[in-house]
Amino acid sequence: MAIFRIFGGVPLHGDVRVGGAKNAALPMMAAALLADGPVRLEGVPQLTDVEMLGRVLRALGMRVRWTNENRLCLETINARAVEAPYKYVRRLRAGFCVLGPLVARRGRAVVPLPGGCRIGDRPVDLHLAGLSALGMRWRLERGFIVAEAERLAGAEVDLAGPRGSTVTGTANVMSAAVLAEGITIIRGAAREPEIVDLGRFLNRLGARIDGLGTPEIRITGVPRLSGGTYRIIPDRIEAGTLLTAAAMTQGNVRVSGAIPEHLESVLEHLRQMGAEIVAEEKSIELRMTDRPLPLELEARPYPGVPTDLQAQLTALLSLARGTSRVTDTVFPQRFLHVPELNRLGGRLRRKNGSVVIEGVERFRGAAVQASDLRASAALVLAGLAARGETVIHAAQHLDRGYERLEEKLAWLGAGIVREKSICPQMVHVM
Repeated sequence: MAIFRIFGGVPLHGDVRVGGAKNAALPMMAAALLADGPVRLEGVPQLTDVEMLGRVLRALGMRVRWTNENRLCLETINARAVEAPYKYVRRLRAGFCVLGPLVARRGRAVVPLPGGCRIGDRPVDLHLAGLSALGMRWRLERGFIVAEAERLAGAEVDLAGPRGSTVTGTANVMSAAVLAEGITIIRGAAREPEIVDLGRFLNRLGARIDGLGTPEIRITGVPRLSGGTYRIIPDRIEAGTLLTAAAMTQGNVRVSGAIPEHLESVLEHLRQMGAEIVAEEKSIELRMTDRPLPLELEARPYPGVPTDLQAQLTALLSLARGTSRVTDTVFPQRFLHVPELNRLGGRLRRKNGSVVIEGVERFRGAAVQASDLRASAALVLAGLAARGETVIHAAQHLDRGYERLEEKLAWLGAGIVREKSICPQMVHVM
């Protein structure tokens, strides 16, 4: 367990550097199973999700080691291992991304159905349909997908789902298709920057992928991938969280390393709320001098507002001068943070699949319970803006997606202390 104690009411000021993108690092780690030689990933954040996937890959016969603070080296030393351990995959959804690479490279995979945050229904049907189109045969045995294929073959695959494209499904199918014989066309592909980064990484290893960043990706299969070195993109969700923290505390913060292009929709919404934003090539500065203006906000697939920033922006709109409405079209049930924000003095209510927010002048410190990664971030941000002391229980969820978030916020002037931790120096045990 981890407990965060926050003494709110202090505007954040200063310059802080964003870390590497978790949602790019994880599928790249899984895709390293495809390579014939060692893969070196630079800019990898030290997170519990990275630790868990590292343990999955070790069980699958890979050597996983840190060569410096944020550089991870992965290399296959036993290509016969094909079963991913349930005790690790159940803790993160990205663990399911080993399915496609295992079948493509080793011809067989035994992978449990995935876990992750409790944010609503997240089926893997599109993963299985896409990989089946490439020639994978599979069956479900006691909660495990048992899959086989002699050699995958290119095909046309449609990954468009009822709530938009599947990001992890696109990662899984694209990674498998690079070793398939012939041409694969993925329609309804996810356009997220993390998928583009994964594709560029695979191309660095020798894949032939075109159309990245569009709904249609074309992959020409190659017989093998080599090893290589690649630096992952900055984490747009961490950058958006830090910018929202500045807005909530009426501060002035510059986030270095952030890519404005990856956050265009978020920045536009923050401007509509009254924030002054200066976006440069590799940094974003936000200044806020008053309470935010209310607005209607919908979380949508990229290039829309990310669902992973919905909770944080909901917390910000809780302080608006008027009534706002927030809808999440990606995960419509992702509102576990709402009752906890109400414990802090917010006035939020669920209505017809949305959250209606009547803005209050300020939050009041209280004890709250974190439920998942992004809800935890929303509670931290609310605590920063609250009068008095806020205690966040089960705050270890933050370690899944933010590298030393409390240290970065303290650097900006926040009064925040971590009292307990489940895993100091956690990732170095891999």
